[in-house]
Amino acid sequence: MAVKFTVLAFYLLFIRFSMTYKPVVLMHGIMTGSASMELISHRIQEKHPGTIIYNVNRFESWSSLETMWHQVMEIGQDIANISAAHPEGINVIGYSQGGLVARGVIQTFPNLTVDTFISLSSPQAGQYGAGFLHLVFPSLVKDTVYELFYSKVGQHTSVGNYWNDPFHQKLYEAYSVFLPYLNNHMTSAKSDDFKSNFLKLKRLVLIGGPDDNVITPWQSSQFGYYNTNETVIELYNQDIYLEDRIGLQTLDKTGRLHLVTVPGVNHFNWHMNVTVVDNNLLPYLD
Repeated sequence: MAVKFTVLAFYLLFIRFSMTYKPVVLMHGIMTGSASMELISHRIQEKHPGTIIYNVNRFESWSSLETMWHQVMEIGQDIANISAAHPEGINVIGYSQGGLVARGVIQTFPNLTVDTFISLSSPQAGQYGAGFLHLVFPSLVKDTVYELFYSKVGQHTSVGNYWNDPFHQKLYEAYSVFLPYLNNHMTSAKSDDFKSNFLKLKRLVLIGGPDDNVITPWQSSQFGYYNTNETVIELYNQDIYLEDRIGLQTLDKTGRLHLVTVPGVNHFNWHMNVTVVDNNLLPYLD
């Protein structure tokens, strides 16, 4: 019996350490840097030994306010190189603004091998809230900041690129150079590519929660957003889903879309919470 147990134990040990996990790319949020994603990195490596982690260190601190397209193209080239080195597939986790940058990369670069994309409390449908605004521009007021953001000057900031004022949609459409195009709210020569590239994902995980207190509305993390009466319309009743503009409905119908709602987590704790990592990130990483 001792011999049999030893053989079994060896076999189980071999299986555990021979199991390979796909490399993970981590993308930090606004006004922070790669150091803020270290807890996630360490926990993944602890629970999934041998996982290769790429923790993006571009556009940290104040440089995170550079335009979204600039960040997408620069970081996108890095991820494209990582992807080429791992044709078996990679996983991407983006936190806060980083989740929107990461989605921009996935929709823009055609030859990526991204299997799972996890968006961790990111303003995927836009942002319209003082909490987020005051992280960077404490003196501005959300009701009037459109006057800055919906201008050529304002569009030179990342926040301006995805500020989505429900009361000034005509200006949003006229001036915003990033989010309305990425979401195929406005059509462009890239519209078909934005959708087809996104549909290459094997899994899309959208994580958010009602106690975020920064992403506004919090449902933006799952593509829900305000209508012109500032009433939140959930994803499934949004045109982006109903018209399948970027493939969300297709991903949903094929079992590849996962909405994860976690109460009790403040925006600044998503990437610093071991329980969030264990319960809501690790199960989707293979």
